[in-house]
Amino acid sequence: FFFSSRRRHTRQRSVSWARRCVQETVLISPVFVHLFPVKQILSKKIFLSAQNISPFPTGPFTGEITAEQLKDIGINWTLIGHSERRTYFKESDVVIATKVRIALEHGINVVLCIGEKLAERESGKTLDVCLSQIDAVNKKISQKGWEKIVIAYEPVWAIGTGKEASPAQAQEVHDAIREWLGKNVSPKTALKTRIIYGGSVTEKSAAGLIEQHDIDGFLIGGAALKPAFKTICDICSAKLQFTPQLMPSFM
Repeated sequence: FFFSSRRRHTRQRSVSWARRCVQETVLISPVFVHLFPVKQILSKKIFLSAQNISPFPTGPFTGEITAEQLKDIGINWTLIGHSERRTYFKESDVVIATKVRIALEHGINVVLCIGEKLAERESGKTLDVCLSQIDAVNKKISQKGWEKIVIAYEPVWAIGTGKEASPAQAQEVHDAIREWLGKNVSPKTALKTRIIYGGSVTEKSAAGLIEQHDIDGFLIGGAALKPAFKTICDICSAKLQFTPQLMPSFM
């Protein structure tokens, strides 16, 4: 993942990038069995995230990885609601919302993934689907809980399919998410919540996407395993005016 934290002074489109306070965050999210070994060698400038978390507390739930167990090994971030979890494991909005609540109760930050399938986009239901996924979470947590959540919009139809959402298509959804947060949570939450994009981002598509007003960074899949990941980080660094010396090395 690569995303920024930025405090907007206004929602006016004319606000310059220079007036935003920007702080970078870089996370990597290996499979569970590699979390602890990676933690031993990872630069402290880069955060470590689990890919999933159990909707149950610690107990007789064989095979589950609980929030308590993640905290035991010093993991303070988790991905929740990835499209593969929703699709292959049939995780409902309610289950995902429960996972978010449990993570927050244990002090774990959340990258909440949302997104529509191709049929839903083609039938004009993109915003209905995405906003209902967010609403399910909102019903389970407090307003303050949103301070520890990053929203990742990942259109399912653009993941590993060769299809790409245009910057305008991605921006439209990000803008709607921010507007929804302002109306249903608080204006402050809308301004401060980081909304990142995760639809097969590459070094070729990153520049056009990060220029969009409401795209605060990326959830990166296959490109994170290639030198392209550093290129994407460099593109974001230049566009969001990060201080160069804050950038970790990926070489």
